[in-house]
This record gives sequence, C-alpha cells and structure tokens, in this order.
Amino acid sequence: LIPGNVETFVGYDQTENDVKITRIRKVDSKKDGILYQIVLDATPFYPEGGGQVGDKGTLVSANDTIDIIDTKKENNLILHFAKQLPENIEASFVAKVNTDLLSSTSKNHSATHLMHLALRTILGTHVEQKGSLVNPNYLRFDFSHFSKVTDEEIRKVEHFVNTRISAQLQLVEHRSIPIQQAMAAGAMALFGEKYGDNVRMIEFGDSKELCGGIHVKNTGEIWHFKILSEGAVAAGIRRIEAITGDAVKNYFTQQETDLDAIKENLKNPQDTLKAVVALQDDNAKLKKQIEQ
Repeated sequence: LIPGNVETFVGYDQTENDVKITRIRKVDSKKDGILYQIVLDATPFYPEGGGQVGDKGTLVSANDTIDIIDTKKENNLILHFAKQLPENIEASFVAKVNTDLLSSTSKNHSATHLMHLALRTILGTHVEQKGSLVNPNYLRFDFSHFSKVTDEEIRKVEHFVNTRISAQLQLVEHRSIPIQQAMAAGAMALFGEKYGDNVRMIEFGDSKELCGGIHVKNTGEIWHFKILSEGAVAAGIRRIEAITGDAVKNYFTQQETDLDAIKENLKNPQDTLKAVVALQDDNAKLKKQIEQ
C-alpha cells in the first residue's frame, strides 16, 4: 500500500491512461496458481459487474509489459489480475484496455438494453431481468416469462432491436443523477439491486436503464442483432442467448457455407428446400417398404 493516493475509475471516458500502482496483493488461486492483484490510481479498466465481464489489457512501462488477465471489484477497490509483477512497481505505467474485446462487449451490452425493452414491449411488462452475462462473444439474458417464446415473437424481438440499431440512436448518459429523478424519467431498475442516492442512467431512444456498464456511443455500431437460442432455465424463467457485430457476420458466413454444402450434396437443385423435402419423402416411402 502506497499511502496518500486516491483511486478512481476513468473508463467511461478513456481506454488508456497514465497510471501509478498504489497497492499490490499476492494470492494463490486454485485455477490460475499464483496471481497478483494490482490497484492503480486512475484506471480505465472496467471491473466485472452488472453482468459485464471485467476488462483485459496491458500495463506498459519503459522496461515492462504486464498482461492484465481480468479486472474485478472488491471493497470499492478495482483489482487488476496479473500473473507477474513489473520489475519496478514504483515506475510510471500506461494502462491500456484491449479495445477489440471491449468494443464487442459494449455492443452486446447495449443490445441487451434494447432487447430488454423489446421483450417488455412484445411479451408484456411482467418481463423482468433475472440475470445477464455480457462478454465479447455473446450476450445471455434471463427473464421472467410463463411460456416458451414463439418463433414469431423471437422474429418480432429481433426486428424491434434491429430497427433501433438502424435508427443510429445516440447514447445519452446521465452520469450521476438522483435516483428519484431517474425513476421519474422512467428508468428500469433491477429488482433486488442495491442503488445509491445517485445513479447512472443509460438512454437509447425509449430504452432507459440504471447501469454502470460500458456502452456504444451510437446503436449503429452494433451492426446487427441475432438471437441464437431461447429456452427454460427454471420455472417461470427463460433464457435468451444472442450475438451482435462481427459474431453475426461470422454466423451469416457459416450459414452460407452450410447451405452451399447442402446444395452441392443435392447436386445443386434450383430449389434447395423442395429438394430436401423430396429427399425426406423418398426416405419415408423407402422405410415403409422395408417395414412391409
């Protein structure tokens, strides 16, 4: 512990910052072995919270580059996890967030807000968030609902979200406002969450939520939203997994590759669906003949 330093978070405004190390703790984790928890005076690294995973990145000095493999919060301190310490802990460092990972995560986080509004609009206001995970690869959202979400409802949710992505809605961030003001403005608060007197409210058009996470500046950055799965996780609780951005591009590319392979195996028919149905019909007839 280096006394006299005030530790702050600057990640809403920057992904890179000049920093000094203020505290260090050595821990023995069962999963990763010996790890070091490093605290910085003014970090741009977002700590895991509100469903969003912690940032990864590097701490760079004149002589050293240390990989930050995770960021978490404990007792109001932001802890940066590393497998090694820099040679000189009193040196000046540049803290650099991995912006590729953060960009993908922020797209998924902003899409989660839009989807939450879509579900409440399409399925009903009984829908409440019961859990979420936002990472660079996909988003996962648990919510209260009494029946399976139909294919038509899923299409409506996708359309609702993608319409708002196409509308290129600007992020309106209220960094620190009284909670009563946020609630009066119609902000969604999560049941069971503890909020302080002052809160941060994130707005994208008619989507308003209390949230501490990192978001896109404009919904157009999300590019596209696609639901991959919907299912039950408990009585009255459903789960949706979805993707955005580059993950959707990769998904569409894979779908195209699969369709091309099917066409090739069916000797490139003019109507692929008809050819598959005909194949299934033939199969059913042959099975019947074998049984007879």
